[in-house]
Amino acid sequence: MNRRYPQKLWSEVREGEALAPLRFPVDYARIILNAAATWDYFPGHHDPEYARSQGQPDIYASTILFQGLIDRFVTDWGGPLTLVRRRRMRMVASVYPGDLLTAEGRIVRCYLEAELGLVDLDITLSTTRGLCVPAGVCARLPLGHDDSLSQPTTTTP
Repeated sequence: MNRRYPQKLWSEVREGEALAPLRFPVDYARIILNAAATWDYFPGHHDPEYARSQGQPDIYASTILFQGLIDRFVTDWGGPLTLVRRRRMRMVASVYPGDLLTAEGRIVRCYLEAELGLVDLDITLSTTRGLCVPAGVCARLPLGHDDSLSQPTTTTP
């Protein structure tokens, strides 16, 4: 069976275009397993007593969880041939078990550089308490329909 995955093309996106929001539930397991998978054994990511001793109400998400979510948000929007070329972010508030992170974004610039179709995106990660992580991403998209890489397929038995 051939499966087609949607792919945004640089020739089809426009500055000002909003990305569909992504909602990402955060629970104890996600925070702890993310820290373990990335070997980030800082106690604030898995030890509630330690987190409280730092003035936090509970364990909290690590930097790498935010980086991964930003990249996922961009590649979910753009498709499997989207390449995150550059990411900047700033953590301004913690995220705890039980939070629902919402990723939102907007295209702020579309341009060509060295014959590559690039898109700059402004992205925010927020909870019901407000903004947690403002971010910016430069992503590469296939140029257009004539780009031989614009329609990836996978074959499964």
